[in-house]
Amino acid sequence: MYENLLPRFLRYVKTETRSNPESNTTPSTESQIAFANVLKQELEELGLADVHYNATNGYVSATLPSNIEKQVPSIGFIAHMDTADFNAENVQPQVIENYDGVSEIQLDEEGNYTLNPNDFPNLKNYQGQTLITTDGSTLLGADDKAGVAEIMSAMEILVNNSDISHGDIKVAFGPDEEIGIGADQFDVEDFNVDFAYTMDGGPLGELEYETFNAAQAEVTIKGKNVHPGTAKDTMINALQVAIDFQNQLPQDEVPEKTEGIQGFFHLMNLNGNPEEAQMSYIIRDHDHQKFENRKAKISDVQKTLNEQFDQQRVFVNMYDQYYNMKEIIEKDMSIVELAKNAMLDLAIDPIIEPVRGGTDGSKISYMGIPTPNIFAGAENMHGRFEYVSLQTMEKAAALIVKIAELNAE
Repeated sequence: MYENLLPRFLRYVKTETRSNPESNTTPSTESQIAFANVLKQELEELGLADVHYNATNGYVSATLPSNIEKQVPSIGFIAHMDTADFNAENVQPQVIENYDGVSEIQLDEEGNYTLNPNDFPNLKNYQGQTLITTDGSTLLGADDKAGVAEIMSAMEILVNNSDISHGDIKVAFGPDEEIGIGADQFDVEDFNVDFAYTMDGGPLGELEYETFNAAQAEVTIKGKNVHPGTAKDTMINALQVAIDFQNQLPQDEVPEKTEGIQGFFHLMNLNGNPEEAQMSYIIRDHDHQKFENRKAKISDVQKTLNEQFDQQRVFVNMYDQYYNMKEIIEKDMSIVELAKNAMLDLAIDPIIEPVRGGTDGSKISYMGIPTPNIFAGAENMHGRFEYVSLQTMEKAAALIVKIAELNAE
């Protein structure tokens, strides 16, 4: 039933679709537009209806019409086309069949990069399974081309098995999730479903409806640079002010010292010279009030530092990125229960935990379509050690089918 899933996935990951945060276009790269057109053609060949590419937001979408007479809620399944900020050119996936769960997997011919269970204990979960890995020089792109392949394969199963009852199903493949702007222009009115799921999670069983609240702060510091030999009481070293800024934030509230629902300040970038320095932070917290308090802390540090100078020298541009979708989804948990029951029917143990991150579903939920996140299978995302299990992808495709089937009952 899933004979096309692996070749489909291998074909997808060999297509370069890395997003570009410096771009001013939507999608941010031409390669994503090209890939969207490939997916559009494939959806048409599968026989789905209303297949179209939206040039305004970069989404390709389609509809599988209901095959039952009664009215049931309509469902959407969403995945993103782009890959993360790591080399994505000339991806050469390797297929490791019947992995024994204990051996080291050599990625590159030289042996510089390996998947070792001592470093990556989750490998032990995949004994007897088929793994798809990188060759050590690129990422794999299972985040989120596994999700794209799973949705496409599930639609193929439903099209070819008309005895499986389902209501209206819509699918959408979008751009620029990895740079945080993909869902900004998502067309809720055009998609027009009662609820949806993003197929963008990690290992088998993940079912997520709680994410961070997220903001970003861009800090610019204007210094006063003079000759260091005559700098006393005159120089204002922008780099030193940047260090002072960082030191006034809670030192234990950083990603490397937090877990679960604990929030953090994360210094992403620091560069400059004594004349001018730039800093970039992301701010995260599951609790909305704590999230607001974190933003206020950034502003307080800015104010405190500026009070030391004869003029404003610390400038902060802070903006929200997305919010905790739990506040929307918990109003009607039936869609989480539907996915959970579908997993149980397939003998998949649901893993329902808060996400230490966000998904396109975070934004889409606030736009009016409640959208939890479901596993797609990728492990070690965003780098050369990324891999995915074929059996997990098969179960994700089967889960899509089962959700549609249970929804029709």
